[in-house]
Amino acid sequence: MIRVLCLIGGLTGAAGLSQFPEFSQQYLQRLAGQVDELTRQVVEFDQTALADGMGREEMLQAMADTPLVASQEALWRRTFARHARLSENLMILREATPLERLTLPHRMADAATVQAVWRDFTPAMPLSVAGAASAGTGFLGGWAVLAALIGFVARPFRRRTSVKTIAPKRKPPVMKSDPPVSSPTLVADVQPNRPRLAGVQR
Repeated sequence: MIRVLCLIGGLTGAAGLSQFPEFSQQYLQRLAGQVDELTRQVVEFDQTALADGMGREEMLQAMADTPLVASQEALWRRTFARHARLSENLMILREATPLERLTLPHRMADAATVQAVWRDFTPAMPLSVAGAASAGTGFLGGWAVLAALIGFVARPFRRRTSVKTIAPKRKPPVMKSDPPVSSPTLVADVQPNRPRLAGVQR
């Protein structure tokens, strides 16, 4: 029964992870679109600041000091940070092969992009080498995870069973030695030493 459950876990992992290469490819395309849009916004901001004779940081500080647009300063800082992070992820994912992307899930963790890809994602039959490798990895991973989970759940029951089957140790019975038996013949033969009188015969 446990092997059947582990097999189901392995097949589930294989089916899920086999879609990773296609999902990562679609994610890469969406990520490129996100970076292009963010780049456009950043360039427009920098051009506006330059037209006013200021740099980016000076423009942000001026916005923070102006009550009317003070709330926009934090928004733009988040935009710049997201643009830098996604641009770095896009560069690394483009240079990686489909198999190497299996080790880069942290580079595909942008929530908005993941949701956009998932809405339009359609599972496909993995016919590439990367798809086959992903399926194999998913099978082994699913099998191992489910086996570990079953072992963890069943651990307390195994302990109880082992405690019940082990009989308590009993001390070996102590054999008492019988007291020595005196031989009447030997007792009779032993005569006490009596004093002898000289010249007296018995």
